[in-house]
Amino acid sequence: MRLCLWPALAALALVLVDASTLTPPVLPLIVRNPYLSFWFAHARDAPWENWPMFWTGSTVGFAIMAAVPETKTVYPLLGRSQDFLRQSSSYSVSFPQYDGATFDASTTNLTYTIPTSDVRITLSFLSPITPTSTFRQSLPAGYLTCIVEGSTDVSLYVDINGEWVSGNRDNKIEWGLVRTEKSSSAKTPIKTWSITRRHEQLFTEFYDHAEWGTIHISAPADVEHQSGESTYIRRLFAEHGTLKNRVDNSYRGIFEDEPIFAFSKRFKLSEKSQDLHGVARDSVIFTFALTQNPVVQFASARGLTLMRPLWASYFSNAHEMLQYHYDDYDTAVYLATNYSEQLAKDAYASGSQDYQDIAALSARQVLGATQFSGTPDNPIIFLKEISSNGNFQTVDVIFPAFPFFLYTNPQWLAYLLEPLLEHQLSGQYPNDYSMHDLGFHFPNATGHSDGLDEYMPVEECGDMLIMGLALVNALRDNTQPAFVRTAPQEAVLLNLESTKKEHLVNPYGMDLTWEDMGTTGEKAAAKWVKRSYKLWQQWTGYLVRESLIPANQLCTDDFAGWLANQTNLALKGIIGIKAMSEMANVIGDEAKSKWYSNVADEYIEKWQEFGLSRDKTHAKLAYTWYGSWTTLYNIFADALLCFHLPPNTSTSLGPSRFWGPGQQPIGGGAKTKPKSTFIPDKIYQIQSDWYHAVLQRYGLPLDSRHLYTKSDWEFFAAAVTSKKVRTEILQHVATWVNETVTDRPLTDLYETEGKGGFPGPNFMARPVVGGHFAFLALERACGGRASEGLKFLDEVTPAEIDVHQALLADMVEDQAEMGEL
Repeated sequence: MRLCLWPALAALALVLVDASTLTPPVLPLIVRNPYLSFWFAHARDAPWENWPMFWTGSTVGFAIMAAVPETKTVYPLLGRSQDFLRQSSSYSVSFPQYDGATFDASTTNLTYTIPTSDVRITLSFLSPITPTSTFRQSLPAGYLTCIVEGSTDVSLYVDINGEWVSGNRDNKIEWGLVRTEKSSSAKTPIKTWSITRRHEQLFTEFYDHAEWGTIHISAPADVEHQSGESTYIRRLFAEHGTLKNRVDNSYRGIFEDEPIFAFSKRFKLSEKSQDLHGVARDSVIFTFALTQNPVVQFASARGLTLMRPLWASYFSNAHEMLQYHYDDYDTAVYLATNYSEQLAKDAYASGSQDYQDIAALSARQVLGATQFSGTPDNPIIFLKEISSNGNFQTVDVIFPAFPFFLYTNPQWLAYLLEPLLEHQLSGQYPNDYSMHDLGFHFPNATGHSDGLDEYMPVEECGDMLIMGLALVNALRDNTQPAFVRTAPQEAVLLNLESTKKEHLVNPYGMDLTWEDMGTTGEKAAAKWVKRSYKLWQQWTGYLVRESLIPANQLCTDDFAGWLANQTNLALKGIIGIKAMSEMANVIGDEAKSKWYSNVADEYIEKWQEFGLSRDKTHAKLAYTWYGSWTTLYNIFADALLCFHLPPNTSTSLGPSRFWGPGQQPIGGGAKTKPKSTFIPDKIYQIQSDWYHAVLQRYGLPLDSRHLYTKSDWEFFAAAVTSKKVRTEILQHVATWVNETVTDRPLTDLYETEGKGGFPGPNFMARPVVGGHFAFLALERACGGRASEGLKFLDEVTPAEIDVHQALLADMVEDQAEMGEL
């Protein structure tokens, strides 16, 4: 059975995005992967005051205008098209009333009112997040729906330029217009501008822009189109409110008589409003896509392989995919709206309206670093370490992002880990610890056969083991996406026979459940662990040798430099050993399970001796750095992996710390057995109290060395504090979102004082903001019971600590020294 959508225009539903309380500096427009990633720059200003930008901050030609024939007035809506419109007797240039932006997880809406009229315009940018349809998530395309309301005729205009296909403005480009006719496989005839570099450079970037692939902008076949020199085309629309359906076939450079590619649409609202005896509504849908084939090169088990995009397994060519994507609009809206609404409810219940907005703002940014590849029976997600250095499949970038995947679709986490596991199982990496990344720079996953990747051995081993058990727990608890699993009646059928492979989707592109595939999550978990058991044991062996007293090395916060005896890093390694004891248990290796568990128990006792301050008020940054402190964000893994459940915890699900009896935890009942407490309550308590004491204007500093912070780790840390401290941290981060002077897609590294700016390095648009989902992942873990083991934190108010005195006391030299290291 499939659902029936409300028959009215699905586009109008996009207007219903709840008002957003936060005002971030930048908002997503079309964000699907590292190369199709375009943003509303300076989002606190009017949209026509600046050009939209690529995630790096480089501008792109993207202009939207409205024209009102009755008054011969043209209104720039997005981008600085006014710079091209001279004074003319044929038209005047004015600006609309900008009514602001709203956003949810998949949508950004910009709304305008035309002065002295009843015309209202909404530009709705949709990059749909579809957790129960991996196939749809793999489509490298987004939507723009232009919605007009009123009783006055109005025309809309959209154009893009060659900056969408190359970061090098000196490059030559070529283009064409492709039309489709209505048929059994084309519900809505469309026309598509396709633009590409004259000479593509496979797997090459120029300032992070891809130098291969084709950009497409599609529209319904009944709109007008025209390509040509930018000033001429924009003035032509301003004068006539229409275009001439002409194609300029003189291929040239991106800024050589700058060619642009435009569509326009006339809306006769006056006639419709008379028929309706009121305000008329109408809309037009445009789509934006970037097709690349292949998408990356990957040193797989069979050698260096050119990897096709996942969508290419379902369609014979790019235009077939573009047509499906256009026709699939109603289903995409339906699935994306369901995800956004559920996320909004869960985030609000977990934190506040501010947390709802922060989670929504983060979601598209996470997926904007991904590239879906593989085959229908074995999907793979590749990931770029956006902005920091461009590494490919960086383990300690996936780790901070993984709460997003646990909440949204745990199977996506498996797809992310798969290329790392396959490559190392094939013997191409020589070290006995986990590799840092699959390649120095995306899109080239050529590996590190010399073993000279960035040196973070304890970090990466701990990350892999923690993520591995988190995924296993999700599989065993049957924690599948808690979102709609049924496609609406309007869903377009896929031709699955053309794939010639087994597939993990039904004929409507919806993911199959374990039951659909004739198995269970328990069996899938055991199979997954067993396949890579050699690696899990190898990495755990390294942690047994090296994690209790970490040598001089980097942790994930590599910008802070090398450091020996890191308290927080050691804790991650020890939790990793504990995680391995559970993974061994999953496949019935009871002897190894018991041994790893005993080692972890012994280590956690010693860690408390080494890592806490002399007065036991906080964790030190390093064992031998007296008078220091650190945000102990790795303790989050202890609670997430169900190591902090009281032994007498009931398997029945009562009200959570963060949701009332009216809201059930995601994922339903748990099959996870209660486990005794691994890290004592007192460690959680002292850290929660300490965070309350050291909180700054814009959040919780990373440690005592600097006033900068990492927002992902703030949310990891806040998730395992008392409700009061969690709320305080959240409020301070929300204040930063509203006030920061950073001018790029959400940074995760910023100053907690001053203007909340970049501390250097300047991180931006990174997928690690998936860590903002830490609250939600924790509340979903262990069948909804993970947070129950933390209730004790709410029984007392945070202790008042004199931070200065506590740090001085720790540095007193005549106190008893720590145990031997």
